[in-house]
Amino acid sequence: MSIHTITASLPGGDITIETGKLAKLADGAVTVRMGDTIVIVTAVSATKIKEGLDFFPLSVEYKEKAAAAGRFPGGFFKREGRPTEKEILTCRMTDRPLRPLFPKGYFYETQIVAILMSADGENDSDILAMNGASAALCVSDIPFAGPIGAVRVGRVNGQFVVNPTHVQREVSDLDLVYVGNKTDVIMIEGAAEELPEEDFIKALEFAQEQVQVLVAVQEQLAALVNKPKREVALMVVNDELLEVAYEVAGSRIEDALYRPSKVERNKAVGALRDEVEAAIKARFPEAGGFEIGQAFDYMQKKAFRISILDKQNRCDGRGIDQLRVLTGEVGLIPRSHGSALFSRGETQAVALATLAPLDEAQDMDTYAGGVDSKRFILHYNFPPFSVGECGRFGGQNRREIGHGALAERSVAPVIPSAEDFPYAMRVSSEVMESNGSTSMASVCSGVMALLDAGVPLKRPVAGISVGLVSEFDSNDQMSRYLTMLDILGSEDHFGDMDFKLCGTELGVTGYQLDLKLPGLPFNILVEAIHKAKVGRTDILKVMNEAINAPAALSEFAPRIEKTKINPDKIGELIGPGGKNIKAIQAESGADITINDDGTILIYASSKEALERALELVNNTVGEIEVGKNYTGRVVSTTNFGAFMSLGGKKDGLIHISELAEYRVQAVEDVVKVGDIVTAKCVGVDDKGRVKMSRRAVLKEKDAAAAPDLEPVAAE
Repeated sequence: MSIHTITASLPGGDITIETGKLAKLADGAVTVRMGDTIVIVTAVSATKIKEGLDFFPLSVEYKEKAAAAGRFPGGFFKREGRPTEKEILTCRMTDRPLRPLFPKGYFYETQIVAILMSADGENDSDILAMNGASAALCVSDIPFAGPIGAVRVGRVNGQFVVNPTHVQREVSDLDLVYVGNKTDVIMIEGAAEELPEEDFIKALEFAQEQVQVLVAVQEQLAALVNKPKREVALMVVNDELLEVAYEVAGSRIEDALYRPSKVERNKAVGALRDEVEAAIKARFPEAGGFEIGQAFDYMQKKAFRISILDKQNRCDGRGIDQLRVLTGEVGLIPRSHGSALFSRGETQAVALATLAPLDEAQDMDTYAGGVDSKRFILHYNFPPFSVGECGRFGGQNRREIGHGALAERSVAPVIPSAEDFPYAMRVSSEVMESNGSTSMASVCSGVMALLDAGVPLKRPVAGISVGLVSEFDSNDQMSRYLTMLDILGSEDHFGDMDFKLCGTELGVTGYQLDLKLPGLPFNILVEAIHKAKVGRTDILKVMNEAINAPAALSEFAPRIEKTKINPDKIGELIGPGGKNIKAIQAESGADITINDDGTILIYASSKEALERALELVNNTVGEIEVGKNYTGRVVSTTNFGAFMSLGGKKDGLIHISELAEYRVQAVEDVVKVGDIVTAKCVGVDDKGRVKMSRRAVLKEKDAAAAPDLEPVAAE
């Protein structure tokens, strides 16, 4: 097999694609390189359909190898473990634009595998994996309506940047992953720093121009390889059987689909399905579960589309651009630092916000470079009862990881800086009911929960989804379409698009486009962007009615005290092996974070713990002041007095004559090793020896406790 190499020249750097050298037993294999970052991507598809399959079993795997960055895997087992969040999100971003480009009825198991082979720490590998997946399919004999191109677009100092480096991404106010073909958009995903809609649209236009370069070079590569596509039998149901289903229930399915609640709809639809199955079995005895399922699905989809396009009639009776009933509430959970409930029709999410010290920030293990930790986390949980079903309950699946990441990056742009709010923050979104766009409900409930926890967000964020129903003529050209706001689960299932867009009153913060079409005309995406802005404005009003400013910090949230010491004394505060700082935390019950510039952050659940920790820190690294009271542990006793710890390496002597207000015969009659005592510093000699007096503190207490005496009249 010949080796073929081709290069796409983009403003952000060249992307080189090579095939014919590695993994030659795969149906298609390429290596994709940018700088010294290299990814190998393979495509393999089975030649027989597994019995019982009624869906397209496409799987996408992406793996980062530690060796690619010249490192050993962390942990006890020196081997790469379960997928990281970055690997899972890369799989999802690769899967979504590929799936609609396979032939209808292609149910042959297909697997895309991408492996990071080299990482230069500058160029991210996810874009290379996405382009590699398209190229591997194009040079294979697998049926595929590609190629597609993928780029990342950033904006640095107001200028768009193609495939920015990690350094550029740190200062960019835009992170747009864009996938398209020659003319249309197929998938977008990313975040932005409250980017105005018009600027966002310009970024999309810029991305589409760059994508065309990648599409063109993949076409050239496929032509060089010149591998014919395989002939395959597709799993399709004959039109006559499909029409039987429509004849039996087509006139009644609309009434079933448009029942007021999801439960009622499911019961009515289930009854009609039984009728359709009986009718098909009567006329086509050989028809199996696949044919019946496909016919019933076709009938529902046809009725749904006729209703939307001809009558503009939606399942729940709403107008095309009408939101469902919105409600918001905060303060539901007493012990949570912040909590909120957001409902939009039959979609409902409860969010719990938790505050923690900065050292609780999540460390990110990524070999390709980029962000290595994050102090704001949003986790999304989707239990089976949220859709009225039984199901697996436990670890998170890829969908939950992806939805949580979408919500997290949509809220992250309004999180205050660590300097302004030195906390790590976690939001846990618990989906209670699901009937469309629970990720957007998680954004709304998450924002309200953060405000309820007292987090001073820059501005509230809201999210909403926009759907699409389209119709094509005999030449596969879109003849008409309709976009609609706030789609239900059934409208997502039977429709062509689920476009989620989040933002503040100023602009866009997060977005994700899922498409069932092989491409979306650009003007429809622009229309959806403007429609989403109107919807989120209405949602923000409802959220503002529930909570319009950060609440007071919960009594259960950690309090914080900030102080600063000379950076040269950090080692003294920490102590050998962390001895001093561990002792301070153990005695006070507070958590302490030490920054390199000498900034000390003390977190505690009570005022007393906070004050004690601050006192111990000051005692350890501060200068001993004559006349100041100190509290410390007795570390040793002698026949002439007791030594008390003043923090760090400092000890002070309480002479036996200063232990009490009376004559003390033996030191241990008053204090023993391990006792906590409070004493006043009464002197520091020229050798730095500190003299303490417990007697002076006792006198002060006696004076403070003595009642004011009235003068007695002489008799």
